Order: sequence, then C-alpha cells, then structure tokens
Amino acid sequence: MRTDPREASPRYQALLQLLRTADTVWNASSTFFERWDLSPSQFNVLNLLRATPHGLSQTELSRELIMHRSNLTGLVDRLEKRGLVARHDVAADRRAYRVVLTRAGARLLKNILPHYYKGADRIWAALSAKRAATLRADLQQAAENTRRIATELPQEFIPRKGTYETRS
Repeated sequence: MRTDPREASPRYQALLQLLRTADTVWNASSTFFERWDLSPSQFNVLNLLRATPHGLSQTELSRELIMHRSNLTGLVDRLEKRGLVARHDVAADRRAYRVVLTRAGARLLKNILPHYYKGADRIWAALSAKRAATLRADLQQAAENTRRIATELPQEFIPRKGTYETRS
C-alpha cells in the first residue's frame, strides 16, 4: 500500500485537484455573490426553488444542497427576512411547510443569472462543449462511485466519536 504522497496515483492527484478546484470556486463564488448580499448557499436555495415553483420542503432542500437540515433553517430564515422566499403550510401536515420563491426572489435571480452564466462560461472557456459534456459525465461518475464506496465501507473502518487516540 502506498503511503508516500510522491507515489500517489494520477487518479488520487485528480481527486486532490478536484477538491482544490471546488474550494477555489466556492471562495470565488462568495466574492461574486457579495454584490447581491448573498452567500453561495443562499443563491443555491433560490436557484433550486426557481426550478420548483410549488416549492420544496426543508428536508428536500437540505438533501439537494447536501447539507444538514438544521443548517438550512438559518439560510431560509435569512432569505425569508429579506422577502426572497416564503414558507407555506402543508395542509396534510401541520408540522410541515414548503419553501417557495417569492416575486422579489425571482427578480433578484433574473438579475443575477446572466452574470452567473457568463462567469461559468468564462471558467470553462478553454473547453469545447463536447469536452465539457464529457467532464460533466466523468464528475457524475466520480460522485456515484463515491456514494457507492461510502455505503460499502465495512463498519470497522468507520470510527466512532471519541475513538481517536491523542498524544499529549
């Protein structure tokens, strides 16, 4: 088994580069969305709701955004306070509600999206449309492989809280 980073496979190097790139894109996104007083996560909530006019439950939103539901509550609270989303009760379940995009939220997205799409095109300017489609498929496959591997991990490889040894 390889333990020296200099011996790492090209696949491992590609994974590291993907993680570095994701971090760079996230940080640049934070700067990009500042002009609208949004975080990238808040934008992602608005953008998901734009594609779902009937709204999404907080559980559905957290699943789509890959974040814990409790973290999503603060995002929705801040967006609701600004009038960009609204919570609507679900008649069949008094404990549930759906988060929907408001007209103000839709107007804000209409203003942001042309700049956002232009930026995305600039990031990938060196790639042909065909290569971008291939890259997207490769990334989807990597995500699927990651999900599968995570579910196949034997329990003995999953540390429990408090089981790490520490040295003083």
